[in-house]
Amino acid sequence: MITKRIIPCLDVRNGRVVKGVNFEGIRDVEDPVGLARFYNESGADELVFYDITASFEGRALFYDVLKDVAGQIFIPLTVGGAIGSLADFDRALKCGADKVSVNTGAIKNPSLISEAAKKYGSQCVVLSMDVKRVDGRFTVFAKGGRENTGIDALEWAKRGEELGAGELVVNSIDTDGVRNGFDLEMLEAIGEVVSVPIIASGGAGCAEHFVTLFKSLPKVDAGLAASIFHLKELGIQALKHTLKQNGIPSRII
Repeated sequence: MITKRIIPCLDVRNGRVVKGVNFEGIRDVEDPVGLARFYNESGADELVFYDITASFEGRALFYDVLKDVAGQIFIPLTVGGAIGSLADFDRALKCGADKVSVNTGAIKNPSLISEAAKKYGSQCVVLSMDVKRVDGRFTVFAKGGRENTGIDALEWAKRGEELGAGELVVNSIDTDGVRNGFDLEMLEAIGEVVSVPIIASGGAGCAEHFVTLFKSLPKVDAGLAASIFHLKELGIQALKHTLKQNGIPSRII
């Protein structure tokens, strides 16, 4: 049986890790380099680094911070933020990323997904989707959740896979930072239309939420969270032992 992955997420703004609720009310948490080192030593399966305001501010990703983070870890690193061209892919990979996450850049230019998959391989291309319910419909948002694109999330997930994305990160704006559990309804709907790995993001508040996620939706491959890990409210190894007790396989160090 394939092990489930536990992935901390570093949302970076102005060179610092921050966290908010429903993509708003952002507050400072910690230095990303020290936090990356901590997660590497704690047994995280992967690490995600998002420069959350790069697209909105129309600037390049914090490559200097990314290099420092990459130099501290020996687990796969996914990087996103203002990725709008193959040159951005190339630079992120040369700075130490293993996978590159596209969101707003892919919405503006969907062919970026296929071009990157052709050049670097689908395993390198992660389609990140910020999704919110609008009039009862799962809708894709851009620019860090600030802009309603009007795009149907299920159609966009299917198209992303067809274009060559090797993995999806599904970020629920509705449950982000609320800590009442993952958005199972949204994740199930997207899981029914794609076959690539899905990383669930948004809503984790305790170990039981991960248990419920993986038991309810076996097609989900990984759970991503930020604040409960950053604030040391839940240890990654403690979480993995809870998963094991519930018959859910994970990598325990």
